[in-house]
Amino acid sequence: MKQQTIILTGGGTAGHVSLNQAILPSLLEQGYDVHYIGSDEGIEKELIGEAFPHVPFYGIASGKLRRYFSMKNFTDPFKVLAGVMQAFRIIKKVKPQVIFSKGGFVSVPVVMAAKLASVPVVIHESDVTPGLANKIALPFASHVFTIFEETLKHLPQEKATCTGSIIRPELFKGEKARGLSFCGFTTLKPVLLVMGGSLGSVVLNEALRKNLPELLKQFYIIHLCGKGHYDQALAAMPGYKQFEYVTTELPDLLHAADFIVSRAGSNSIFEFLALHKPMLLVPLSAQKSRGDQILNANLFKKQGYAEVLQEEELTKESFLKSVYTLTERKVEMVATMEQTPKPKTPDEMAALILHYKK
Repeated sequence: MKQQTIILTGGGTAGHVSLNQAILPSLLEQGYDVHYIGSDEGIEKELIGEAFPHVPFYGIASGKLRRYFSMKNFTDPFKVLAGVMQAFRIIKKVKPQVIFSKGGFVSVPVVMAAKLASVPVVIHESDVTPGLANKIALPFASHVFTIFEETLKHLPQEKATCTGSIIRPELFKGEKARGLSFCGFTTLKPVLLVMGGSLGSVVLNEALRKNLPELLKQFYIIHLCGKGHYDQALAAMPGYKQFEYVTTELPDLLHAADFIVSRAGSNSIFEFLALHKPMLLVPLSAQKSRGDQILNANLFKKQGYAEVLQEEELTKESFLKSVYTLTERKVEMVATMEQTPKPKTPDEMAALILHYKK
């Protein structure tokens, strides 16, 4: 019997790649011929290439979809059109039975091309409200899966299902001892992990580094600062370990952490929830985003999983106060997290996607 094929797409940030990374091993184990369409500039090329070097990767043109005025708004539609044509040629060559889109700007031309090629498309929405890319993709999709139940009210009832979170199995295989050893830490103090996403966060980096002398009295600190944000002057500071970005070591570092300070991207916060890690969330401000992280963070706070500090209120003093509040709420927060349903496995998610293949 001829080997069946599936195309995955999504990129721009690690959040638009992580679910694809999670389900890829399951698809390969089931004997599917898996291909990936992304952009050459996005982080997806590096992440997929490193973890799955034998999976064919195709870079296509992709315009950014902006909600604000920019001269590039007049030229980027032509990039999207070029991307549609490139994706269409790839689809006709590869002949997939289904395409799965995790979102991000690069997914838009792929989803449009799939419709032209009469290939079913399944898309995934991680945030409380659909992102612009997925809003555009929605009319071309056979079905959309969501993490939040609240998202369903923003989508057509007949083609939307809430699956809950999907967590990579390797996340649960991390080891605290290995994470501590990787950083050169012991068990003498709790560990505070601060991360600003794959691209880093300047405001989070600054707030942490201004408070290092005070925080290091109580914590060991792991700082995922983002590419280009490593501070050489702090490299030798005892108890403080900074990394621009980590991949295979991340599960160990998450298990080593007692508390986490982070942005509020849905993929990350559901991973923290699955590991029962008390979290302080500093969502991207409405001025810097469409406000999706604010909704994610506020919902997690309402459910008792997180403390929230809005970016507009972020100062040296408020950061320190919020971290201390987080430590005070640890027992209560962990107890609440332990009552949540178990997340779906990648195998279960892959089965849901494959249900729509032609």
